Amino acid sequence: MYESDEIDLGIVELLMEDGRMAAAEIARRIGGNISERVVRYRIERMVAEKVIQIRPIINPKVFGYTTVADVFLEVESDSIQEVARKAAKYDCVSYVACSIGETDVSVQVYARDTAEVYRFVTEVIGKIPGVWKTTTSIVPVVLKDVYEWRVPPGARSAPLSYVENKVTER
Repeated sequence: MYESDEIDLGIVELLMEDGRMAAAEIARRIGGNISERVVRYRIERMVAEKVIQIRPIINPKVFGYTTVADVFLEVESDSIQEVARKAAKYDCVSYVACSIGETDVSVQVYARDTAEVYRFVTEVIGKIPGVWKTTTSIVPVVLKDVYEWRVPPGARSAPLSYVENKVTER
């Protein structure tokens, strides 16, 4: 398990502000005699450990994909993983997750309009073997997206056993 500290968290916060921020600027803003070299090393280590990813965030609206839909799938229990893998292969799909609850798979779709969403859900997603029901919600406003998630103040990497114990204690 990756162990983070306040310096790592500071680097992450600054990279979230500007993913292209130079290591020298990050070192300057963190202060405390942290060198550019240390910042570069820590960034490389966090990327290698899959703590962070540094990549562009595409704005689908600029490319004409102005309609967002969340599609919830009810799936035969022995087909959940396969349905999720198949749904994830489509370029118009931005998010796929298996879930526990009323639905089995959640899919987020970007489209040019609601007619395109409808066609994709009825002609593609709904016809994947194992899918027996879809529920679609058009998302007119997104207030916070997944790439905007921040590490809560005071949080550090915790071993999975600690996380599991906290969940079961409730």
